[in-house]
Amino acid sequence: MAAAGGGYVEMLKTRHAARLLAGTLVGRLPNATAALAIVLFVRAEGGSFTLAGALSAVYGVANAVGQPLLGRAVDLYGQPRVIFPSAVLTALGMGLFTVVGLDPLPLSYGAMILAGLFAPPLEGGLRALWPSVLKNEDDLHAAYSLDAIAQELIYVVGPLIVTRIVALWSEAAALNVLHLLGVIGALAVVSSPPSRKWRSAPREAHWLGALRSRGLLVLLGTFFFIGSALGSIAVAAVAYGDDRGGGNVASYLLSALGVGALIGGSVYGARQWGGSPEQRLRVLVCGLALLYVPLLLVPGVVAMTTLAVVAGLFLAPCLACAFVVVDRHAPSGTVTEAFSWLVTSFGVGAAIGTAFVGPAVEYGGATAGFVVAVGGGAAAALVLLLARRSLQAPEAASTVVARSENDRNGAVEPGFSAEHQA
Repeated sequence: MAAAGGGYVEMLKTRHAARLLAGTLVGRLPNATAALAIVLFVRAEGGSFTLAGALSAVYGVANAVGQPLLGRAVDLYGQPRVIFPSAVLTALGMGLFTVVGLDPLPLSYGAMILAGLFAPPLEGGLRALWPSVLKNEDDLHAAYSLDAIAQELIYVVGPLIVTRIVALWSEAAALNVLHLLGVIGALAVVSSPPSRKWRSAPREAHWLGALRSRGLLVLLGTFFFIGSALGSIAVAAVAYGDDRGGGNVASYLLSALGVGALIGGSVYGARQWGGSPEQRLRVLVCGLALLYVPLLLVPGVVAMTTLAVVAGLFLAPCLACAFVVVDRHAPSGTVTEAFSWLVTSFGVGAAIGTAFVGPAVEYGGATAGFVVAVGGGAAAALVLLLARRSLQAPEAASTVVARSENDRNGAVEPGFSAEHQA
């Protein structure tokens, strides 16, 4: 049964669905634009690419540390008590950074730690809410696909918003306005009835939490390297833009990458796919890695923008498929934490990528930056291929009944039959 455009429309007609998706989309804007906005701000303050990459990396690592901790807190205490206060704190941290600038530098790093550590776990929170809002598997498939598409939409719109605010006001204003929007988006989510009522399923007391799943660990390794590739591309795009006309060129490339992801995600979500999601994810990640390779050509702006669109085609399908795989492998009662760990692995990878690509760009230009991105994509594919046994499809009966409408991770294959998978 297709989940085409009509499937998206029907899903969005479900009460609260559009509000939750839109609120999360706005609330995630600060994270989606942080790499570009921090680099532009540091450069405007007279800092080097290496310093910009280091500060962005600190933000990313702090974000990565905070996401699973905040995700576990959400599973234990609910969404409103955790998500909104953390959104306010991350906005205050970024505001401090724009006031301090690069002097004294230790305080700048401290502000980055504060802003990153308390970035609200909106992504994991939304994916935890979907099963309680949507009551059938077709709508849930459409939601995961549309969620991945929406995530890429902020990577299309986000860079354009950053450069527009910079043009109208300043780099500091871009950081502050985006984080104010993040607070508004978080408030829209946590004030909704589904968010206020949501409770996680009972969980086994275990210090590893979601990390005791081998399948989840394989996913985290894979998305660490995908994140490193995307973090590298963000800095390499700025270096490419500096060589060919300034910051607007960088925003074009990053937006083009998001456009490709939108196209790919729309095609992927337009139908149900046979076979196991684990097998499909291997194919999608290999495709993602291959389409990064043409970026090494670094041609003129028009051709490079086209290559960026192509490079993004498999990103949203990889994310949508990964959401289903996480849902299948996360232990009961760890749904928000499991999704937050995925965000963490992605964020740590992006942070490492931005830190590593800074010196590469300094010495080898934009081409060297894209080499780092290609290496990240290849490593992601290699992890999945080498760890096939650890990410096998869970054994389950053909039809599984979820233990809780709020947390389908109590079942091995939550909410899906063997014949009809997302």
